[in-house]
Amino acid sequence: MNRPWLLWIPLAVVAFIGGLAMYGLAVPKDEQVHSAMIGQNLPAFSLPAATAGVEGLASGDMADGKPRLLNIFASWCLPCKAEAPYLEALKKAGIEIDAIAIRDRPEDVAAFLNEFGNPFRRIGSDSEMAVQLKLGSSGVPETYVIGGDGTILYQHIGDIRAEHVPMLIEKVNAAK
Repeated sequence: MNRPWLLWIPLAVVAFIGGLAMYGLAVPKDEQVHSAMIGQNLPAFSLPAATAGVEGLASGDMADGKPRLLNIFASWCLPCKAEAPYLEALKKAGIEIDAIAIRDRPEDVAAFLNEFGNPFRRIGSDSEMAVQLKLGSSGVPETYVIGGDGTILYQHIGDIRAEHVPMLIEKVNAAK
């Protein structure tokens, strides 16, 4: 049985794979992670204090009419240490910041605050990462802009750097 068309199948497969590769190279990829929580209310939670001398955090604390930042951090996180001066700059600009410490011990949080300063109004301890997962957070650090009614307005993934400070101030002020 003579089937000369079978010789074209490998060429068609190679052409198809090459076409997919060219498409992947030609179409720009979207590197922005889009949170499904934007526009949603904060999930209900009540967290104990992460360390002595700082109040714990509940979702109701952030629905008091004032927009603010919610920072997810950990004392063992190197980028969290790097963003500390920029959180302090946000605090000095009049931005209220609450925080959730992830899988941390009270003494480690206290040492972190002693070394890098405390820009936070309240810090809740999320030792099981339950609230972090409800927020759709994938890691530390992450920062959310929370509206005065407790609505998530923006999610900043990764550490805050000098170039992010003006944008975050603008987003919080726009929420007023």
